[in-house]
Amino acid sequence: MAICVIMKRIFYLLVASLIVFPGYSQKAEEYFDKGNAKFNLQDFIGAISEYNKAIELNPKLIGSYFNRGSAKDNLHDYIGAITDYNKAIELKPDYTDAYINRGAVKVELQNFKGALADFNRAIKLDPVQPLAYFNRGIVKGNLQNFSGAIADLDRAIELSSYYEDAYIIRGLMKSKLQDIRGSMADFDKAIELNPANGLAYYNRGLTKIRSGQKDSGCLDLSKAGELGYSEAYEAIKVYCQ
Repeated sequence: MAICVIMKRIFYLLVASLIVFPGYSQKAEEYFDKGNAKFNLQDFIGAISEYNKAIELNPKLIGSYFNRGSAKDNLHDYIGAITDYNKAIELKPDYTDAYINRGAVKVELQNFKGALADFNRAIKLDPVQPLAYFNRGIVKGNLQNFSGAIADLDRAIELSSYYEDAYIIRGLMKSKLQDIRGSMADFDKAIELNPANGLAYYNRGLTKIRSGQKDSGCLDLSKAGELGYSEAYEAIKVYCQ
């Protein structure tokens, strides 16, 4: 079973990166821009249709493959997303963001070793990209390498100190190693950074309950539910009745 529920992608709308085909470039970019507009409106099916047209006119329009892959990812078409990220990488082998997103999709498919290879490559290309370390930390956790996961999450936090989700995942990894004090400190920090993070309250609540602080833990679970983290109510039924 996968340990962690947070997996981050890079979802931004690229400017058109392309190899120019005379007479076709401008029209391809117009379709690309239309796709981006629909993507922004979360019309992912419509966005894919526009990116298809852009690619038909210019099959080396790198940004269209990346953004189409992102749209397919949003629609849970993970195989289709990987195919598009593969093409983007084929056209641009040093495409760090495509490796990060492809790795994240591989996690959805439970292909942790494949995801690890992608995040390793992303880090080699860009050693100061916190998202690559964050996602690799999640993968290492799912591969039961909790110490390795913590090391990657340490690096993600070092590179981006306001990375609240990294504190949550690191707290989970520390709990796997029975470092309850360290785990609690990470959940506390995540809540300090974002007092509306229901997942942080949920995990802190469960950690408190497991360490004998039932009343305080149940209060945290209740707060998590109030903040919209619905799984907290199931936990309250189990631990707080």
